[in-house]
Order: sequence, then structure tokens, then C-alpha cells
Amino acid sequence: MSARILMVLTSHDRLGDTGEPTGFWLEELAAPYYACLDAGAEVVLASPKGGQPPLDPKSDAEESQTEATRRFQRDEQAKQQLANTHRLAEVNADDFDAVFYPGGHGPLWDLVDDADSIRLIEAFWTQQKPVAAVCHAPIVLIHARDADGRPIIQGRQVTGFTNGEEAAVGLTEVVPHLVEDALIAGGGRYSKADDFVPYTRRDGQLITGQNPPSSEPVAKLLLEALGK
Repeated sequence: MSARILMVLTSHDRLGDTGEPTGFWLEELAAPYYACLDAGAEVVLASPKGGQPPLDPKSDAEESQTEATRRFQRDEQAKQQLANTHRLAEVNADDFDAVFYPGGHGPLWDLVDDADSIRLIEAFWTQQKPVAAVCHAPIVLIHARDADGRPIIQGRQVTGFTNGEEAAVGLTEVVPHLVEDALIAGGGRYSKADDFVPYTRRDGQLITGQNPPSSEPVAKLLLEALGK
């Protein structure tokens, strides 16, 4: 019986008041997508609004390409699936074995306090299924609570996009939340590596990664947690 993994993408496409586009980061979808598929898992995509999620154009630029992103761009089936993501409100944790959140700046605006996303994370958590997020996406964890009403990140090892990395991309004053600060404020035991170096944390069923290069290592930890 192959594992079913839900991947949740942002529907938010504007970078604050800058007028610039944003969305999800391609590598953070593509690398985990193929890590999971190649391990024999089934991947289902969802987003708050359903349909085609916005892609951060910077993640589509030549300097951001990886083997996985090129494979995704050649994969008609993957692109078809991306164009038709399920609406988050219609997704049930009972139907999946794990959830994975790719980052990009978009989740800082919509998924951080999306009621359907929080409901899903809490359901996966209660069912003791792996919950994984990478780069900016660990922000989605900060309002999720366990059965006793405690934040799920409280006292647990976590990582995510660092304040230094946000400064490096020049968006410290633009974003509504700094991931590092939010995870620490939420009681997470936050740690990090140098900027843009792969770094992951696994604390039981909670798996987080620091930046785009961490996305495939996070997916591998997720598969490990599923016994794949």
C-alpha cells in the first residue's frame, strides 16, 4: 500500500505593497514531489483557493533551476496536477499519510492563519502523522495546537528561513512575519545553519527545513518517518 502525501501550496501572489509578484518556490515543490514519487508514494496537491497556485517568478529564473525543477517543467502530468490543485477546505487528513508544505513567500500572507490549513495540520498531528514544512512554510505551524491546546512547535526542534536569509533577499521590511522570529516566539527550539546551506530538523513527527536547498532532505526525512 503506497503512502499518500498531501502537498499544500500558497494561493497568495503579491509581495506586500511592492507590486511585485510572489507565490510558491518551484524547487521546494519539485524536489520533494519527485523524492516522494520516486519512493513510490502518491502526491496530491492542494491550495487555499484551489486551481493553479501562483509561482514566484524568481524561482523560475535560470539561476534558480535544479535537476528537479527542470524535470518538473518537462513533466506534463505534474504541470496538469499543479494547474488543478484541490481546494484546501475540501481536503481531509484521514485520506493521507503525511502533509508537506513547500515555501516561497506566499505562505507568510495566506497559510499562516488559514483556518482550513490549521485544521488540517491539527488533524494530522492528532493522528500522529508526519507534518513537514520547508523554508518560509514553517510559518504555517505557529497557530496549530495539539489536543491539549498547546502550540505543536512548543518545546520542539524547528528550523525555517533565517532572518539573515530574509535580509539577503532584501525583504525584511516587506514581509508580514520573519519566520525565525515567529518560530521562536511560538516556543519552538529554533536552530539554523549558515545562510542558504541545507539544514533540517526532525522532532518526532515534526520535520522542518531552513531554505530551498533543504527541501529534498526534508522530503527524505518525511519518507523515513513513513518508513519508506
